[in-house]
Amino acid sequence: MTAYAAHTTPTTADGGPLLVAGLLLAAGGGRRLGGRPKALLDYAGRPLVEHAALALRDGGCGPVQVVLGAAAADVRERARLEAYRVAVNPGWADGMGSSLRAGLEALADTGARAVVVALVDQPGVGAAAVARVVAAYRGPGSLAAASYEGKRGHPVLFGRERWAEIAARAVGDQGARSYLKLHESEMTLVECGDIGGPADIDTPEDLHLLRDGASDPPSTTKC
Repeated sequence: MTAYAAHTTPTTADGGPLLVAGLLLAAGGGRRLGGRPKALLDYAGRPLVEHAALALRDGGCGPVQVVLGAAAADVRERARLEAYRVAVNPGWADGMGSSLRAGLEALADTGARAVVVALVDQPGVGAAAVARVVAAYRGPGSLAAASYEGKRGHPVLFGRERWAEIAARAVGDQGARSYLKLHESEMTLVECGDIGGPADIDTPEDLHLLRDGASDPPSTTKC
């Protein structure tokens, strides 16, 4: 595992912009939040899913694919998602793995060279962190992730040639965790602790993160 810091936007060999898709996993039902879907949590007066999708777009990702699940109809009605591709995962209750597979499948026709995966429940992860991770792209085999004080977090970048194996291993609520553990030595860590925080919203006690900018210490890594 190597550490890396980047501030430039990568380009293709002919100087054109690199096509790095964004994938926002926003399907969870918020079981530990009393059944409040995380995508609909209020953040600065708007649904949290809008903030997370905008962070991917403003960080240099395109297209941005949003995967919904719990209360998908309500999310579509209340959130402004017209600028993004939206897919609904009917199997969202099976865990994050099914949403990751659904998102990668939805992006298969885009020609994207890589994807940056983010979670909807981390309000402290903004466009600046996304941009740094995008800039870590080096080829179709790229594997990079934001780190916070040296600890791996989100977002995570997967080069295109890795997608099939990631999807195959994405089961239950593990997402890409088993894949990342297996390929840990190949990963580039991009320090983002100076521009964001990885704390996530799992329980009612975490809801203060929606008010104070998610400045708390890192919580457990989910992916």
